[in-house]
Amino acid sequence: MGIPMSPRSARVIDLETMRNRLRAKRHLVRLAPELDGLEMVYHLASDLDTLYGMPLLAWGLRDDGEVVGLVPWMEALTPCHDLDDPEHGHFVGYRDPETEEIFYTAPEHKVYELEHAAAYFDYEESGETTLLQQLPETLGTHALCLDEEATTWQLKLVFGWRLYSNGTIEALLVDESRVESTPVVAGDDCLYPGHSRHQVVYFFQRAIANRIRQEDPATLEALACMVGHDD
Repeated sequence: MGIPMSPRSARVIDLETMRNRLRAKRHLVRLAPELDGLEMVYHLASDLDTLYGMPLLAWGLRDDGEVVGLVPWMEALTPCHDLDDPEHGHFVGYRDPETEEIFYTAPEHKVYELEHAAAYFDYEESGETTLLQQLPETLGTHALCLDEEATTWQLKLVFGWRLYSNGTIEALLVDESRVESTPVVAGDDCLYPGHSRHQVVYFFQRAIANRIRQEDPATLEALACMVGHDD
């Protein structure tokens, strides 16, 4: 027997429009700094038995209500749950170094903080991309930058992070030639979003950045491989 036909007319579903709607519901709308030393735990595909820890920079509230930890990773301030790469790392959970507890979802106090802050700073949507929030950099993160015309890298200290209304996050860097007074503070004209000037921006923890400055051979070799792979 055949399958009875539905009396309703068929609807054409625009999959790309549906994907964009789902992405929009997952974009970040509010950030909160992590100030208690909580970490992200991850492992590498080459060694599943060894766990690595990395300090969290912040927590982010998505438009769908989910709260995720954020770390400077490769080319972006990345939600920990998005780390699922066989070469670079796979997210396992969060860790409290004081109690050594490992957990998978954001702690309640950060969820409450972000939800209440988002409700208080309830910005009206507009057709233009606007700056929502600026977060200080607390981990000593550095950015390795390459301009489109240049062939040499620049290693810069990240000053802070900017969250925009379209959910993107930009690293805030310092143009040393425009520094008029020190210390540099938020709002100074010498600050600029990294991707507004540099074609490529890679983020490194402070320890790795120091090895790059000291021209550690193993670190430079790994960096050369990464850059070559990117090209």
